[in-house]
Amino acid sequence: MTAPEYIQLRAFARYDGMILFVLWIISFGLYVAGLTTPFLSLLAMVVALVTPFMSVRMVRRYRDDGLSGAISFRRAWAYVVFMFFYASLLFAIAQFVYFAYLDKGFFLSQISQMFNEPQTAQALQQMGWGPAMSQALTDLGQMRPIDLALNIMTTNLLIGVILGLPVAVVSKRNRITPVG
Repeated sequence: MTAPEYIQLRAFARYDGMILFVLWIISFGLYVAGLTTPFLSLLAMVVALVTPFMSVRMVRRYRDDGLSGAISFRRAWAYVVFMFFYASLLFAIAQFVYFAYLDKGFFLSQISQMFNEPQTAQALQQMGWGPAMSQALTDLGQMRPIDLALNIMTTNLLIGVILGLPVAVVSKRNRITPVG
């Protein structure tokens, strides 16, 4: 890949990373709202599950518009990784702002309340997860907003690296040679 091709790849990935970031923000907002309204939580999962399909669509658009219809597996995979990198970086900043300045303990209190409901607590005890879940909630409560944001960012980057493989497989296309 030449330097201009690398610059082009990063430019397209930044743009599509911004679109992915907006999709994730919508999903996260619906999830937080879904802590009190279950239908919104379901909607948040649906929006989050759109990510792989949007990724395929974005790589194919880059392939068709930026590369004249041909892209190698490695370039498609690199594109997805860069796209997830930019989206994850923006999403981490947004989540830091949310947890540091807007949340005021709402997220943790709703999660704790959910796990302390009688049916959930009983199910966790039967599976032997009661003490582990209590410790996880304690640990979550002790994390700083920056720690939460960086953990989620790392998870999103890992998902991008792994998800990039099947996305690259279905998006790659070799050069089409003209007939005649």
